[in-house]
Amino acid sequence: MSERETWATRLGFILASVGSAVGLGNIWRFPFQTAENGGAAFLVVYLVAVLVIGLPALLAEFVIGRRANVNAIDAFDRLDRPNWKVVGAIGVFAGFWTMAYYSVVGGWVIRYVYGSATGAYFGSPRDYFGAISTGPDAVALHLLFMATAVGIVAFGVEDGIEKATKVMVPSIIVLMIGLAGYAVTLPGGGEGYAFFLSPDVSVIADDYRSVVPAAVGQALFSLSLGFSVMITYASYIGDDENLGVDGVSIAAFNTFVGVLAGFVVFPFLFAQGVAVGDAGPGAVFVSVAAALGGLPFGRLLGVVFFGVVLIAALSSAISLLEVVTSYVVDNYEVGRAQTATGLGAVLFVGGVPSAMDIAWLDWFDTVAVNLLLPLAALGVVGFVGWVLAGEATDEIQQGTAGADGLSTVWLWTLRTVVLAAVAASLYLGVRELTAPPL
Repeated sequence: MSERETWATRLGFILASVGSAVGLGNIWRFPFQTAENGGAAFLVVYLVAVLVIGLPALLAEFVIGRRANVNAIDAFDRLDRPNWKVVGAIGVFAGFWTMAYYSVVGGWVIRYVYGSATGAYFGSPRDYFGAISTGPDAVALHLLFMATAVGIVAFGVEDGIEKATKVMVPSIIVLMIGLAGYAVTLPGGGEGYAFFLSPDVSVIADDYRSVVPAAVGQALFSLSLGFSVMITYASYIGDDENLGVDGVSIAAFNTFVGVLAGFVVFPFLFAQGVAVGDAGPGAVFVSVAAALGGLPFGRLLGVVFFGVVLIAALSSAISLLEVVTSYVVDNYEVGRAQTATGLGAVLFVGGVPSAMDIAWLDWFDTVAVNLLLPLAALGVVGFVGWVLAGEATDEIQQGTAGADGLSTVWLWTLRTVVLAAVAASLYLGVRELTAPPL
């Protein structure tokens, strides 16, 4: 087995983790989920889910990864609980499943960067999306995006992932802040802020069966939980790192970028009178494209906006690919470059149905968020809270002076509140997934 890599710096680990978290989950998925689930009401449930469920579960994945110092599946062998390997396997499968269709969306983003520069979508944004979202062109751009992610992962943890995300993540944040500042100047944008920031509690009460699993699923997706990403990334860090501080930093940055995306997207939409309730994966592309067409410097803004989305998409894609790559490199005499290339080829083939028919992409996404992610998260939370237990609190205290009380609170929160909340979300998500169409 080849020598295991490590992060060169603590900042590299944090930025790579933030990069995984702030990808398309925040800039593509978060706005259309917010639009479909009541605007500010969804935002409230999402923020609670990040704090109550996401952060404790994030620390649980960190504990498994650092204590085992190996990939997400073999971690349970290393921790002398081989019967729990299925938890890691579900997470790895969830990441593999998601990467296949995620790459198709990444291909859309590439097309929209070009379309912004030429103004190709300004005449009829909806028809443009319909034309480019499926078919041979979508397959080709899916291949281009996948090849780019494979190239970064092939260079390794320090030379590939860490160096790429040190450029990507600051770029995402700076450009998004600039776009949010521009959005403040738009006439009519105030309605967008009201939609995003003025919650109607009755929406939660009346539609909790949809809003709650959507918000919890979004919290897990946007924090890269349930994919075994954070287990894998934490396996590359040293024992002297403060996991609590790192976890809070990552969750805070992630939430900040998600909310920032709302401050960009919704004022853009309302300023142009574009409806925000159109459901589906293409909602943000169609709506933002329509909004940009009527704005001064629309082409330039489009290149910047979709350029940011592309950087974010790549930062998440490399983390999903790294999870499976890590497992193969740890267990077989296969080089990292060959592994990443082979996996990329399989993922490309797996994503072709989504590139040919958007209904397949929507179905793959729903299965991932309503079933696979909460199922994997439930396994991680149950394992760390009730099986690893004392070892988990010992691990969380390493690099943290005087954290005995906080680690105990974290453990019992994991055992009770988080476990119950994830179980309830899984139940509601499965009900939503299996409900007959209206």
